Amino acid sequence: MSENVRSVSIGAIVTSDQPNEVLVAYGLGSCVAVCLYDPVARVGGMAHALLPETPGHGQKSSSGPAKFVDKGVPALVASVLKLGASRTRLKTGLCGGGQVLTIPGANTQFPIGERNVAAAEKALRQKGLGIHLQETGGNTGRTVRLQIADGQVTVKTFGKGVQVLDLASAKR
Repeated sequence: MSENVRSVSIGAIVTSDQPNEVLVAYGLGSCVAVCLYDPVARVGGMAHALLPETPGHGQKSSSGPAKFVDKGVPALVASVLKLGASRTRLKTGLCGGGQVLTIPGANTQFPIGERNVAAAEKALRQKGLGIHLQETGGNTGRTVRLQIADGQVTVKTFGKGVQVLDLASAKR
């Protein structure tokens, strides 16, 4: 069976129930990729979030549904449930959230990568979901792949190689 790669761009949510599909978020720096997978229904999805929370004052973003973690995670959960996933079987993976940019003299008191990871953890908890796999932080970028056929997550960390993680059988 040939592999159909579907890119998950910044601010996007991609879900699938097609076993030949692989969802990929390329070059995650401070962004986070939230992966969800139901190993029984073989339904999965990924959100590629840029910032932790939606700006206040009712501002509406003109970008994708997952630009902000706080809105992207609930939308991702709803999307995989619509495809037949069960909330009680959902496995979750969180990747990215690195501190990859260094600006001399800049205030690093609120590193965006760490804030994205914390926002994703909080949003998943609010949806009643724990985190089964996590590859976050550090100071290098990552590319993340989720295979719909088996829930395998492949994380390529720049300068450090490839990790293969089995989301389908991950324990809480």
